[in-house]
Amino acid sequence: MRVLALDTTTRAGSVALVIGDRIVDERRGDAARTHAERLPAELLTLAEAHGLALDDIDLFAVAAGPGSFTGMRIGIATAQGFAFTTRRPLAAVSALDALGAIGSATAPDGALVAGWIDARRGDVFAALYRVTSAPMYTPERITVIDGPTVGSPDSTLRRWRPSTARERVIFVGDGAVLYFDVLQQSGA
Repeated sequence: MRVLALDTTTRAGSVALVIGDRIVDERRGDAARTHAERLPAELLTLAEAHGLALDDIDLFAVAAGPGSFTGMRIGIATAQGFAFTTRRPLAAVSALDALGAIGSATAPDGALVAGWIDARRGDVFAALYRVTSAPMYTPERITVIDGPTVGSPDSTLRRWRPSTARERVIFVGDGAVLYFDVLQQSGA
């Protein structure tokens, strides 16, 4: 199965091509330009770089939030347009679930993965997952421990403390990068 995926929940966003159970290519967007300026060209360029036309895509996937409302509207409309014109299915994916899945790629069974997305104004959209032994790219790969929520990084870590006290947590997402110092100070 060939999946062309789009994430516009953050300013930069990204596009990816998945074939079978492998991410073939992933490209971060140019945050200096708006999604409206970059789309649909970023998706078309990615597909063409791998010798694919839109009709070769089996499924279009789009991040459905949480994140920038305007970005999500543009991304969802773009993906809907591709799905409609090619008569292919469209899958809406939680951006936090996608981060959990990405974090689970190299994590051992039973590990904890936290997805953090910058929610602006000092907050993060967050979710905490446990990795299972299920295959990658299946809904069963991660189970939700807490989330999705929005709040300050400190309050999120305090809420998670009972679940994470004796375990290492793998943090992924632009919120984890932005609040790296908070994570270090908390010992997370």
